[in-house]
Amino acid sequence: MSAFVRVSGPPNRHFLVGYPGISATLPRIEGKVEIRPSVGISAPVNISLVTISLQRRETIHPAADSVTKKHLKAPRKEITDIVGKEMLLFRCPAGKEYEEIISMDLPFVLFIPFGRGGQETARRVPPASLQLPSRTAETYYEMVVMVQQGQAEQKKYTFPVPISRYDTLSTFGMYSRPESAERVSDHLVTLGISLPRWSYGPLDPISVYIKLSPNPDWLNKAKRVTIQKITIGIDEEIIYNHEGDEPQRKVKTLAKQVQTVGVKMPEAGYFTNCGLVFPSKDLRDSDGIIPRGKPAFPMYSVSGFTTTGSLYKIEYYLTVKAHLTSAKDILLRQPIVVCPFDHADCKDEMEAIEQSAKEAAYVNSENPMLPLPTIVRPHDHNALHYIGMTYVGRQKKPLIE
Repeated sequence: MSAFVRVSGPPNRHFLVGYPGISATLPRIEGKVEIRPSVGISAPVNISLVTISLQRRETIHPAADSVTKKHLKAPRKEITDIVGKEMLLFRCPAGKEYEEIISMDLPFVLFIPFGRGGQETARRVPPASLQLPSRTAETYYEMVVMVQQGQAEQKKYTFPVPISRYDTLSTFGMYSRPESAERVSDHLVTLGISLPRWSYGPLDPISVYIKLSPNPDWLNKAKRVTIQKITIGIDEEIIYNHEGDEPQRKVKTLAKQVQTVGVKMPEAGYFTNCGLVFPSKDLRDSDGIIPRGKPAFPMYSVSGFTTTGSLYKIEYYLTVKAHLTSAKDILLRQPIVVCPFDHADCKDEMEAIEQSAKEAAYVNSENPMLPLPTIVRPHDHNALHYIGMTYVGRQKKPLIE
């Protein structure tokens, strides 16, 4: 008899507990595997072994966004990894091939690694779930329940789990320290920039302090330089197969702002502030309705964010270009971090993260104190009650409590 398998989370809560990427919250997936007869309701199911694991699937196809190249280039590349450890939920006693089961509820907890395992893949912080436009790259997670029924083939049941990362929130202090950089052209002019913070989300304002200063040793030549305009932009760089032999890069400009200057280089230098807003993706359709999202992917207001997987990596740069005459143009690319949440959402999450860390302090990852499994066998007292049936005389009838 085949089994009906379902995974349910804690009451009124999601499977995912804690915040992936933040070790103090002990990110984990909690719930229970429910096994019932799939046909005949009350006919017992033979169960030998039940395990559960969290599986990450990652695929890339850099040419998928081009109709002409899609069929000519190499096929989609895919890898599958187990995140953390596989958990054994049930094994029938030694000497028995299987156990007959009417109902089975098996509690589990799968701890998500939080980055203390060095270079071991199974212990790295897993990248967030993401699907790029045209599926050029995607990462998604699923819980895999493996059920062995006697001598029959092992059956695997998959349940998608969307996972977000919270270690790039723009409200963290590490991203609020000002960042500065300089670049020189022809030894005549130095371009310097300063960023008040370097993590941004959708619709977050980006403000850049820009300084163009002449070389004091070549002051006469430097004063002949004319500053035509200053361009600032945000570049998205996707590197496919970045750990392989032939990495492939794709760079796209997401936003651009041009400030016309048209002045000669002053002796004291030229200072200005430029700004632009990080672009946001509208989640609503043409009727103004937010469509139902895919179960494996969270809905983000950005097309992508800073992330590193096994097959691809996404990086973002703030580019500042000074267009000059009588000197070479100066281009400066400053790495920034892009978070899938805007600054207001990041602030809202901080209190919840703090509370989650307090709750996690009472959890022992070595022995998480799970509830006992509930296993009902055919000969147990009132066994049919667990599946909503009972005996009336010698007939099985629905149970009315």
